[in-house]
Amino acid sequence: MTTQTAIRVQGVTKSFKELDVLRGVDFEVARGSIFALLGSNGAGKTTLVRILSTLLKADAGTASVLGFDVATAPNDVRQSISLTGQFAAVDEVLSGRENLVLVAKLRHLKNPGAIADDMLARFSLTDAGNRRAGTYSGGMRRRLDIAMSLIGNPPIIFLDEPTTGLDPQARIEVWQTIKELADGGTTVLLTTQYLDEAEQLADRIAILHKGTIIQNGTLAELKKLLPSAKVEYVEKQPSLEDVFLALVGETAAVEGN
Repeated sequence: MTTQTAIRVQGVTKSFKELDVLRGVDFEVARGSIFALLGSNGAGKTTLVRILSTLLKADAGTASVLGFDVATAPNDVRQSISLTGQFAAVDEVLSGRENLVLVAKLRHLKNPGAIADDMLARFSLTDAGNRRAGTYSGGMRRRLDIAMSLIGNPPIIFLDEPTTGLDPQARIEVWQTIKELADGGTTVLLTTQYLDEAEQLADRIAILHKGTIIQNGTLAELKKLLPSAKVEYVEKQPSLEDVFLALVGETAAVEGN
C-alpha cells in the first residue's frame, strides 16, 4: 500500500450459508478523498463496510486500512476509523452536547466539555446544543451522529447510507458536512443507493452489483462509457443514472442468457 492509499480491498468474498454476498471485490481509496460505493439494496455494501470495520470476517481475500490488515491487526484498524451506520446512534433523552460529552468520556479524552463545544460549533449545532436530541430534525440528528463519530479525529470515516430516510433539505445539509470532512483531510468511504448522492459527493465511484465491482472510476470516466446523444442539435451528456442502469441491466442480461 502506498502512502497515498487509505483503503485497499483485494479479492474479498463473503457468503452466508448458500448466499454469496461478496464475490471477489477489489478497489482502493485515496487518502483525503470521498469514495462512493454505489449499489442497490442487497448488493453487499453494508457487508463490505462491516468487514472493513472489523465487525465481520471475510471468507477470502484481504483488506487493509492505513496499512493495517483488518483480519490480523483489528485493534489498529479500529483506532484509525469511525463508523456511522444507516440509523443515527443518538441518545434522544440526552441533549446534543451531552451526547458529545459522553462519547468523549468513553474515549478517555481530556476536556470532554471543550471537545463537545468545538463539535457543536463545527457542525452548526451550538444553538441547539442544550436541547434534547429527540427534538432535532433529521438533518440535525445526522449531523450530530457524524460529529459523535469524529470525536478523537479518526483519519477515516465509513458512512453507511447516511441520508436514508432524510428529506431533501436534510440530505443537502449532510452532503455539505461530508464535503467539509474531505476538505479537512478526512478519508470518506460512503455507501449509497442514491445516484444523485454519489454524483454530488464522490471523487471516485465504484458500482457494486450482485457482490462484485462492475465499474470503478470518476464521474467523468463513467459517463464516457455511454455515448452522448443528440436531440435537435443539442448534445445531451449521459447522467450517472444512465451509466448505472445500463451497466446493471447489461450485467443482468448476460447472466440471464
